[in-house]
Amino acid sequence: MKVLILTHGTRGDVQPYAALALALRWEGHEVLLAAPAASAALAEPYGLDFAPLHDGPNTLIDDPEVREAIETNYRGIRGKRVALRVMRRSKPLLARALEDAARVAESGADVVVHAPSIPGQHIAEKLGVPAVPALLQPVWVPTGAFRNPMLPISLPRALNRASYLPFRLMLRFMGGKQLREDILHLPRRRGAYDFLRRPGGEPATVLQGFSPHLLPDDVDYPTWVHTTGFWFLPTPPDWEPSAELAAFLDEGEPPVYIGFGSMAGTDPHRLGRIVTQAVKLARVRAVVAAGWGGIRIENPPREMFLLDQAPHDWLFPRMAAVVHHGGSGTTGAALASGRPQVVCPFVADQPFWADRAHTAGVAPPPRPQRRLTAEDLAEAIRRTVTDRAIAERAEQLGRTILTENGAAKAVDVLKRVLA
Repeated sequence: MKVLILTHGTRGDVQPYAALALALRWEGHEVLLAAPAASAALAEPYGLDFAPLHDGPNTLIDDPEVREAIETNYRGIRGKRVALRVMRRSKPLLARALEDAARVAESGADVVVHAPSIPGQHIAEKLGVPAVPALLQPVWVPTGAFRNPMLPISLPRALNRASYLPFRLMLRFMGGKQLREDILHLPRRRGAYDFLRRPGGEPATVLQGFSPHLLPDDVDYPTWVHTTGFWFLPTPPDWEPSAELAAFLDEGEPPVYIGFGSMAGTDPHRLGRIVTQAVKLARVRAVVAAGWGGIRIENPPREMFLLDQAPHDWLFPRMAAVVHHGGSGTTGAALASGRPQVVCPFVADQPFWADRAHTAGVAPPPRPQRRLTAEDLAEAIRRTVTDRAIAERAEQLGRTILTENGAAKAVDVLKRVLA
């Protein structure tokens, strides 16, 4: 089986697709991972075949307007105006990535696996092969159990299913039409922009790379949607911690991890001050990951170790607790580690995962970043590292998450697509 995987976004967006590519290769399949050029380092340690795409909207990550959008989660009139401006600026950048994706696909494939940010159903149609949408968040397949997690407003339960439609329409605006008509020169047809349907109108096989154990019990997904469990990329075989990190971990009680990935608000120094003061107030040691400049600390106290990055599956089990932003990949890694969590969501689907972690009993109530204070964060950390019930539930759920083996299940589904 020759598989083309198309994805885009930041490191956290791309890493699960690298895990899926690795699982496919372990099964003996030929696989090409096409992703932003800046994420090539994810593929290199495993010898994965990698095709670089233009970095697209990632190039805006340090833009003040984008930072404001992340910090506010598009709330209020100004937030919605900012969101529209960011979308308009992102569209021509994403177009360059779509052009690269079409070029990469010229080498052919038996199946195209794609993130929703890359409308790979058009590329698959051009090649005459099946397209399999691979989703990392429950924001694309309608359900009556909960409203679209990307929608930052409350809705009556009767409107839950309808809340998913605007975001699929957004994909057409962001580049689906341009890819189909201007780049691939495919004809217009009914339903062409619905990636949940095949060209003939029948439902597409859909992969969801997160755990069903985090979802409400009454989720009513159809049988063609496969929620496999998280897709974890293992620590590279030649990776070792720095001598400084190893020494810090050995010299005292297990620390608390604090990191917000690629999330960066308008004032990283403010967030750095909050984190530093919270660590002191909670009287814990901490490993702090600065991410893409989201947390800035100039002179860390001795109980704090500043980290560039380290594999989560190696680092998190060594922590007393994991404080993070609620991205799906980081949430999954924290769950798999069996450690309790504090979730400080910024934007998009992060509030959903924060709420689900709390509902699952592995985290206290969410601490939204826009309202975060040192005192509140310190209280959440203290509770998390001392509450035995949270710790026991985290250990129990962690064992369940690990036994799901989501990437291997996804490979089995793909094999059935071509059977």
